Amino acid sequence: MRRLVVWNLMTLDGYFEGKSPWDLAFHEAVWGDELAAFSLEQGKEIGTLLFGRRTYEGMAGHWSKATGPTADMMNSIEKAVATRTLEEATWNNTRLLKGEAAEAVRALKMEEGKDVYVMGSADLLDTLLKAGLVDEYRICLAPVVLGGGNPLFKPQDQQVKMTLIGTRPLKTGGVVLTYTVGG
Repeated sequence: MRRLVVWNLMTLDGYFEGKSPWDLAFHEAVWGDELAAFSLEQGKEIGTLLFGRRTYEGMAGHWSKATGPTADMMNSIEKAVATRTLEEATWNNTRLLKGEAAEAVRALKMEEGKDVYVMGSADLLDTLLKAGLVDEYRICLAPVVLGGGNPLFKPQDQQVKMTLIGTRPLKTGGVVLTYTVGG
């Protein structure tokens, strides 16, 4: 079974996005050569990038026009979109996962291949975390307090325990924290 790995940047106060959609200005606080290299390093582990519809639309709009090593990786890798509303996916190597997200992603994890990675997609991640489908979180903690925005972790009915398995400090002041889900 493939693992489901989450990769996101998050502020000290828990936001992965600012007060408006795609407000990612805080990324500049941690982005640099180290994080760019780490992103490409992770890319070698990715079998499928999984997005919710809104994140897919934003990522496709950006990366399909971008150039460089990260853009090459994003454009060439297999992608899947968990959606109830999208009728077609036009970004290179993208397929739609229709129906209930948890069921579709459970089936995706059962396929042969490298790990499934999720970027952004906090609402989808909430569904997948509640269904017990998330195996690992990789979070780059940015030394920024936004004071509001879209939280990475939504309210849960019960506590979710995680085990720290790695830390990676960055020269920018950010820290990549890696956790397995479960006790």
